Amino acid sequence: MVVTTIGRMIAATIAHELGVDVAKVEATIRLLDEGNTVPFIARYRKEITGGLDDTQLRTLEERLHYLRELEDRKQTILASIEEQGKLTDELRALILECDSKARLEDLYLPFKKRRKTKADKAREAGIGAALEEIVDKPGADPEEIAARYVTEGYEDIKAVFDGARAILAADLSVNADLVGDLRDELAKEATAVVGVVEGKEAEGAKYQDYFEFSQPAKDMPSHRVLAILRGEKEGVLRMELDGGDDSLYESMVFDHAGYPHSEWLDNAVHRAWKTKLEVSAALDVRMRMSEKAEKDALAIFAVNLRDVLLAAPAGQKSVLGLDPGYRNGVKCATVDATGKVLSTTIVYPHQPQNQWNKAVMELASIVAEHHVQLIAIGNGTASRETTKLAREVADMIGKAGGEKPVPVVVSESGASVYSASDLAAKEFPNMDVSLRGAVSIARRLQDPLAELVKIDPKSIGVGQYQHDVNQTELAHTLDAVVEDAVNSVGVDLNSASVPLLNRVAGITPTLAKNIVTYREEKGAFGARKDLLSVPRLGPKAYEQCAGFLRIRGGDNPLDASAVHPEAYSVVEDIAKSSGVGVQELIGNTRVLHKLNPADFATETFGVPTVKDILDELDKPGRDPRPDFHTATFKEGVESVSDLTPGMILEGTVTNVAAFGAFVDVGVHQDGLVHVSAMSHSFVSDPHDVVKNGDTVKVKVLDVDVPRKRISLTLRLDDEPGAGDKQRRGGADKRKTSQRDRRDAQDRRDGRGDRGRRGNRDQGSVGKRGARGNGGTGGSMADALRRAGFGK
Repeated sequence: MVVTTIGRMIAATIAHELGVDVAKVEATIRLLDEGNTVPFIARYRKEITGGLDDTQLRTLEERLHYLRELEDRKQTILASIEEQGKLTDELRALILECDSKARLEDLYLPFKKRRKTKADKAREAGIGAALEEIVDKPGADPEEIAARYVTEGYEDIKAVFDGARAILAADLSVNADLVGDLRDELAKEATAVVGVVEGKEAEGAKYQDYFEFSQPAKDMPSHRVLAILRGEKEGVLRMELDGGDDSLYESMVFDHAGYPHSEWLDNAVHRAWKTKLEVSAALDVRMRMSEKAEKDALAIFAVNLRDVLLAAPAGQKSVLGLDPGYRNGVKCATVDATGKVLSTTIVYPHQPQNQWNKAVMELASIVAEHHVQLIAIGNGTASRETTKLAREVADMIGKAGGEKPVPVVVSESGASVYSASDLAAKEFPNMDVSLRGAVSIARRLQDPLAELVKIDPKSIGVGQYQHDVNQTELAHTLDAVVEDAVNSVGVDLNSASVPLLNRVAGITPTLAKNIVTYREEKGAFGARKDLLSVPRLGPKAYEQCAGFLRIRGGDNPLDASAVHPEAYSVVEDIAKSSGVGVQELIGNTRVLHKLNPADFATETFGVPTVKDILDELDKPGRDPRPDFHTATFKEGVESVSDLTPGMILEGTVTNVAAFGAFVDVGVHQDGLVHVSAMSHSFVSDPHDVVKNGDTVKVKVLDVDVPRKRISLTLRLDDEPGAGDKQRRGGADKRKTSQRDRRDAQDRRDGRGDRGRRGNRDQGSVGKRGARGNGGTGGSMADALRRAGFGK
């Protein structure tokens, strides 16, 4: 493949960002362009990439796409400007040097085709000359100058001034340097001021923390930005960006450009700032805040989803799945160790039927008949009552001398989505929709990954703002996580479902269906190489997927491992050198630990690959997921009102956010462990302390029953009531911030009264100018000079 100059530049940029060798990046880009998948590259091409992991490769792939789009856009813009006859060498260089789409579009703004504006009409009438004269002769009377330019359409001095101001605002608003600097300055200086829309106080009670709130925009965490934007969308909140004293953005221009102070130009610049520049800059800052919040949220969603998918599997055990409910009963489904449905029923132990004893007897009979080892209870409505039911059933079995099943509460997020899906309908065509959810709950306890891949990742419930972020980006991010998780674990070729196979590297939906069809018609696969007989599964797809598919008890013992078929010859050389057969080599720690990977490296398979092969042979088919264990909820604690400060409870982490972690303690409402209550030492990222699915012990700090808010701590020596103090402290800080904002507003209003429409205090202007030296003011001066004003 020919590497172009632009290609080398892109590779160099990515290499710098990732801190890796540019040659490795170029080689990785070639692998991607050849159709290789990220999981395959990460696992089987380490020599080429320098050992980049899947996260780094995803970042590389994303940046490659962005930079290629940027280069394509540059060429389109260059062609457009050149066609207009306005492309200079200086402008070409600026465009080619662009490193962001925003900067590129700023440079193109003056050359975009647009409707005729007030400024265009004023230029055509010769008003531009009046503006230039006013700027060049600050000592002259601007009214006398304007009077000489009165013409058709501009019959009086006021009309000439309006036209001149329109030209000035238009020229400044399309100056890339000025616009860029203003955006950066406002992003650094702006305070987000949030309030409630009048009359929406009761409707938007859940947003009351933001009814009177302010914080520097650059310091706002992602969850807060998304919450406020959601409140705006719902018509409850309003957010404005307060950039501080307008003179910071206006008056520097005179200091930096060396212009004598001009009252008319002062007012004209102010109007340009208020009518165009401030509006566009504020919109850009809001967009930056939103994009950063979305990016941070997506990163958190990705980590949480990975933790959920890679949660500990209970394994091949018979499970009774219970989907709790009151009026409509508890839906029950029993599955065997392989996930095959053995029985389904509905019992009505809760109100209004209250058939408790009948339900206990029926479930006990099912447990005994099918030798149930685990009872999976969904964590939704009636979960605690149903858990109590399951415990009574387990106790009855134990007292009768049977194997006592273990009740386990399972997240049912997405179970209802799966139940009503086309996939569930095809899998269980004759089963009631409500019972399909119970099957899903039972199976996700056996193997969370295998069951959750059947559900849209957005429905698994790994974040608070899934519906507030860019849905395309969310889908792309979460799909990548699912793909990486599935391939890190590996898939049993002879039992995997179509949805699970579809997540294996190189396998498309069509190929996944073809594999299952082939398996049903021909029987179980005896060897990986048999995949090449599957319709439409060619050598490239085989190369990508083979290493991630497992065949247990097949013709070749290596087919049950993560060793890729292309490297089987390496294993054979190792076995021959060790004087044992391949079967005897697998799991032979004593022999394997004596081997030096470098002794078996070749030009094709380097030391990293050989090391991976030896590790895999030592522990073949190892599952990277943790061992299975569960939390035990406290008896008698079934609702928020049952909680009291000081209680120590066991719970399960259900979600991790930037500000803390949510923990299910069995009361139908997750409690929050704020990041400040996670450790006695500073915690920058909650994921460093806990992850989804972890079993933890927590202490209740505070309970707000009406609002259903539970404050928890991982520091068991914390004093109860700390959560309430933290909330009051946060409110006090917001009130202080609000008072500071009002004081600042009063000071700004005073300055405005003294000079906004007249000659401003020269000392103040000079001080502001010094602050902005080389920054916004310089760009404003440049904009005026490029427009032909000033000497």
